[in-house]
Amino acid sequence: MKRSGSATTRTSTNGQSSRSGYHASSRGYNYIEGSAAHKLQTEPAKKQKKVQRRPAKRQKVKAAPMNMGYIAVMVIALVIVCCVLIGYIRIQSDITNHVTNISKLESQLNEMRLANDETYTKIMSSIDLEEIKRIAVSELGMKYAKEGQVIQYTGEGNDYVRQYSDIPD
Repeated sequence: MKRSGSATTRTSTNGQSSRSGYHASSRGYNYIEGSAAHKLQTEPAKKQKKVQRRPAKRQKVKAAPMNMGYIAVMVIALVIVCCVLIGYIRIQSDITNHVTNISKLESQLNEMRLANDETYTKIMSSIDLEEIKRIAVSELGMKYAKEGQVIQYTGEGNDYVRQYSDIPD
């Protein structure tokens, strides 16, 4: 490709000529920067021959041979995983059984408390304190305490007091 004008031709160390304003690309085309660009001349396209392709025979992929050690390791791993899963399922089942048992016991406890409260209410409503007072005073000879007969005693955190001797007057 020759160009007329002020552009000068230079030869590089690899034997290609380059002109100022031209750049060599990776395809071997010369580009001109600016408004004085020429059309690129490319190599004519090669005529493609129509070749009938036969379908490629598929090659069988051979599996890697398994030796006995590999199979043994896989079987041991499978057994360990199965044991762990069975243990996990048993623990889950035990937890579920305990939760249902606890809920049953709690419901029984609530029923017993309700029955106990009802019985206590019936007993307390059936007691006639006036009748008890009348029987204690008239039939058993009990008397009310006079002043000075009542002695206050403070315990030291015990639930009950044991008396080992008479209380002094």
